[in-house]
Amino acid sequence: MKVLIVGSGGREHAIAWKVAQSPKVDKIYCAPGNAGIEEYAECVNIKAMDFQGLADFAQEKGVDLTVIGMDDPLVGGVVDVFESKGLKVFGPRKNAAILEGSKAFSKDLMKKYGIPTAAYETFTDPGEALAYLETAKYPVVLKADGLALGKGVLICATHEEAREGVRTIMEDRKFGDAGSKMVVEEFMTGREVSVLSFVDGKTIRTMTSAQDHKRAGDGDTGLNTGGMGTFSPSPFYTKEVDAFCRAHIYQPTVDAMAAEGRPFKGVIFFGLMLTPEGPRVLEYNARFGDPEAQVVLPRMKTDIVEVFEACIDGTLDQIELEFEDNAAVCVVLASKGYPVSYEKGYPISGLDVFKDKSGYYAFHAGTAKGEAGIVTNGGRVLGITATGEDLKSARKNAYEAVQWVSFENKYYRNDIGKAIDEA
Repeated sequence: MKVLIVGSGGREHAIAWKVAQSPKVDKIYCAPGNAGIEEYAECVNIKAMDFQGLADFAQEKGVDLTVIGMDDPLVGGVVDVFESKGLKVFGPRKNAAILEGSKAFSKDLMKKYGIPTAAYETFTDPGEALAYLETAKYPVVLKADGLALGKGVLICATHEEAREGVRTIMEDRKFGDAGSKMVVEEFMTGREVSVLSFVDGKTIRTMTSAQDHKRAGDGDTGLNTGGMGTFSPSPFYTKEVDAFCRAHIYQPTVDAMAAEGRPFKGVIFFGLMLTPEGPRVLEYNARFGDPEAQVVLPRMKTDIVEVFEACIDGTLDQIELEFEDNAAVCVVLASKGYPVSYEKGYPISGLDVFKDKSGYYAFHAGTAKGEAGIVTNGGRVLGITATGEDLKSARKNAYEAVQWVSFENKYYRNDIGKAIDEA
């Protein structure tokens, strides 16, 4: 069969690598793709938001299955366009992708159906938000309602920081239209855990747990980014936590979306906070996490194409997901200055080493083909991933592999997975 993957980052590279392992697949396209994805797929110059162009290409090439990797096209309704043309596509429709597209929607859904989350208020008027913050308990969390590349969340320790946050999100519109509405949320404490899941509208199958590192600097300092690294599984995601989440969060979310007339088919990413009072939902995403996909998919034993088809066909109850009894760690190599400003176009060396190494991966996030070979082309450049028999050995292997790769202005965190030592 022919498969089209939509996206251009490390997540899509990991998906393409996994899809290529399926015996059902003999041809992969990726739009627009990147220099690393070209190893598995024919990259085509169609932008992820060009829904008509993507659908026309899928029809022209006789594509049997399209996989949408990115959030923007899902929230924009790309799945609806494909389905209207009779094309098979993996991902939620527009009315279900709102689970990620609007934080206000997801918070209201959780309140209505009793799914545990932080207390919150929603505002469309900056003046009303400022008035509310006069009496709020600090710290508080401010969230731009819409998509903001994982960066539209501000943790404010003081009233003055919160006032500045309102200006940033709602008045200066640093995150664009995502800031036309804002959620003010109580600040929760505890360990963060990510759990990805496959959903077919009624049945849910969870993948192995992971933990992301959002801040740019060591020790969780600096600005929020799209993610500087991750590890899987999380030692803090115990059997007791899993049992609670299955009963009170995972299936209830799927059932709530169905009850609202928004059946969800695709991947639901559950961002959880393990608070002293129990697990709470921090956020939902409507697709694979990035870089979580880079540690979850290398551990997955099940044929991913069979899972995609089961989600679309409503037969996920017939699938049993299997994962290796090992661990994986991903360290993101970024361009110095990310996420604010950075230079591009620097040659990357050392990537050939990975071809001869089992259990080591260089997932391309922001790369391109240049005159000098593969060059940097983004803030997050590569996701260097390694597996190991346990988390400590996977972490050691990942940081060993980080040293194989060189490019000018290379930057990375030195403490990805350090929390493992505290488990």
